[in-house]
Amino acid sequence: MVEHAAVNRRVVGSSPTRGAIKTSSKKQLEVFYFMEHWVYILHSERADKYYIGESGNIEQRLEFHNITGTGFTARYRPWRVVFKYECASRKTAIELEKKIKNWKSKKMIKLLIEGIIKL
Repeated sequence: MVEHAAVNRRVVGSSPTRGAIKTSSKKQLEVFYFMEHWVYILHSERADKYYIGESGNIEQRLEFHNITGTGFTARYRPWRVVFKYECASRKTAIELEKKIKNWKSKKMIKLLIEGIIKL
């Protein structure tokens, strides 16, 4: 049996022939920083309701809300994306999502979707 010295190190992946490959956390943070993140608004025509969320993958989230989701979005299916806004980071997306939710106004959300209000 051959022991690899990298077994107890923090690793990203390993190969049975080469052992573990170590990457720096700075490089991992750089990759994370450039990942796109979105604030999105879904609309249910059936119930005339809006849902505001944030995600790194809007298509996957839409599928979740329309098929596998539970709670608020499950009650008003089907949903469609009516607005999306790309953010520089997940933190920014979460802050923007909270800002829009705090409006608590269907009129303001409609103005945002129509492009009359800018973020």
